[in-house]
Amino acid sequence: MSHTVDLHLHTTASDGRLTPAQLVALVAARGLRVIAVTDHDTTGGLPAAKEAACAYPRLTLIPGVELSTDVPGGEVHVLGYFVDRDNPELESFLARMRDSRVDRGRRMVEKLAALGMPVPWERVLELAKGGSVGRPHIAQTMVEQGHVISIQEAFNKYIGRNGPAYAERDKLTPVDAVRFLARTRALPVLAHPGEISDLDTVLPELKKAGLVGLEVYYNGYTPEQMDGLAKAAAAYDLLPCGGSDYHALGYEGESEPGTAGPPGEVAERLLAMAPAGVKGRR
Repeated sequence: MSHTVDLHLHTTASDGRLTPAQLVALVAARGLRVIAVTDHDTTGGLPAAKEAACAYPRLTLIPGVELSTDVPGGEVHVLGYFVDRDNPELESFLARMRDSRVDRGRRMVEKLAALGMPVPWERVLELAKGGSVGRPHIAQTMVEQGHVISIQEAFNKYIGRNGPAYAERDKLTPVDAVRFLARTRALPVLAHPGEISDLDTVLPELKKAGLVGLEVYYNGYTPEQMDGLAKAAAAYDLLPCGGSDYHALGYEGESEPGTAGPPGEVAERLLAMAPAGVKGRR
């Protein structure tokens, strides 16, 4: 099923493979009407994405970001929509988060070397192209070095959360992330909540902190999962958002833009909530 709204997309500004301009051209060619670019810990791809979107009058682009947070036994991501790149507090915070990504990446490369799988750090940085360093960059380098045959294998065997080369990085709690985004006038939305086992425990506190939405529609979720998440969103008066989480990594079964997303009326409600001065490009 194809959707015209996709509120979770990545570019080369973080760990995606398409440049912002390439991503915008792709989603426009596929008939999408509302998208959000949500790179990890950076807004660096937004200017190029906005410029590219000007060539497609029917496309609305929401400026976003995705923050990683820690909970006991796992990781939770929080999306921020309508982020303001002119906000110095936001940009300073994101810079610190990116620095922690570099530190984590170096430690993972050191662990891989200790396992007999040397990975050139310079190549990891080259793949990141000046953007946020992520595990997909390390995984791709592992493929190039012949240590694994695919990015999926790198994650499954070595650099996934329980892998021998995994390393933690500085993160904040989900509540802190939601509060921070709300304080900087962005709209916080909880990403891929199907991975959270105690959602009913988490949501009340996040709602109190300023959460406005829940990622109900997500690639790979079953109809039953989405139905349950939709009910949770309604129970806590949260906007039922969603998207493909597209990275263009090229592995088998990867989500594509438009394979998951909310109804158009949800996008209209989200656009209506945008803070003054930080509207989507329309």
